[in-house]
Amino acid sequence: MPTEEIRTDHTILGIDPGTNVMGFAVLKTHLRNSEIVTLNVVKMNRAADQSAKLKQIYESTLELIETYHPDTLAIEEPFYGKNPQSMLKLGRAQGVVIGACLHAGLEVFEYPPRRVKQAITGKGGASKEQVAAMLHHMYDFTPETNYLDATDALGIAVCHHLQNRIDLGAGSRAKANSWEAFLTLNQDRIIRGSSK
Repeated sequence: MPTEEIRTDHTILGIDPGTNVMGFAVLKTHLRNSEIVTLNVVKMNRAADQSAKLKQIYESTLELIETYHPDTLAIEEPFYGKNPQSMLKLGRAQGVVIGACLHAGLEVFEYPPRRVKQAITGKGGASKEQVAAMLHHMYDFTPETNYLDATDALGIAVCHHLQNRIDLGAGSRAKANSWEAFLTLNQDRIIRGSSK
């Protein structure tokens, strides 16, 4: 019985949305390996009203898609804070990013902040600085910005990459059985014997 081909190459757009600063990162992956294509921030005009900021978020997201051709968006799930107005603004920013990516045909995955921190540092309560430090250790990169929004976006993309490695072979993105998925993911570890 034929099975769907298992995808092993992905370009992940990670976004940490915000109405003043939006962090973004693009991560190119192959099997268990990944490399950073870019990470930076988009700064909104603080003098602009909320509608203008949402428009800038939408246009910036489409520009990232046109430039880097990702197939997947990884974005942080809304979290519940103490300030309802801040939550509403953040939710709008997230919705605009997701809408732009769905319009462009990307798959969309959302991750809770604690899950991202757990995936990167092993601690769900880690600080943004700890996440950034671990990502520096993992990838040894020099960011173009000191904004932690950029490394937050990278963390979300890396979290998705790590989750995708675990899930490959199960669910809608990989219809092959688990052994086929395992072999695909571990080609570099397979010792091939000579045929007689």
